[in-house]
Amino acid sequence: MDLATAILTGLGLAAAAGLNAYIPLVIVGFLQFFDVVDFGAPFDNLANPWVLGVLVVLLLVEVLADKIPAVDTINDVIQTVVRPAAGAVLFAASTSLGTDIPPVVALIAGLITAGTVHGTKAAMRPVLNAGTAGAAAPVVSTGEDIVSTALAFAAILAPFLVLIALAVFVWLVVRWLRRRRRDPVPT
Repeated sequence: MDLATAILTGLGLAAAAGLNAYIPLVIVGFLQFFDVVDFGAPFDNLANPWVLGVLVVLLLVEVLADKIPAVDTINDVIQTVVRPAAGAVLFAASTSLGTDIPPVVALIAGLITAGTVHGTKAAMRPVLNAGTAGAAAPVVSTGEDIVSTALAFAAILAPFLVLIALAVFVWLVVRWLRRRRRDPVPT
């Protein structure tokens, strides 16, 4: 994998982990299990059936918890450590083979990418829940899961799409922030 592809794959997987830590881990694990990708040791452990089983259970717990108003906020607090860590691991995995990127730099880049996406998500969700009396939680969470899944697959199968996805993400956040400043929620 060339340097640009490895970086785009790492960015995409880390950003996907910022939305849901377990979706890209499960996808990478299954794709390694079926020999579609190979990130090498120690990341090949994600393909271990026991590891995949635990990741799938954790994914199910997070998917359910994230659909319930107030529980989603508690989940976001818990995931403040998990999502950036998953992003760091995934970025490091994508750049571990065939690049000269030091592992520490890859871990930090993944941590910052996933942490930024997670921080944005965690800041927006309580506002959306309050503004919709919780009705937005399952809808927004389902959208986040879909985006995380699509972004993880794109990062692995068509990394150039990551640039488009990240540009759209930044545009949506800026648009949302401008709208919030213009039309603040009444207290």
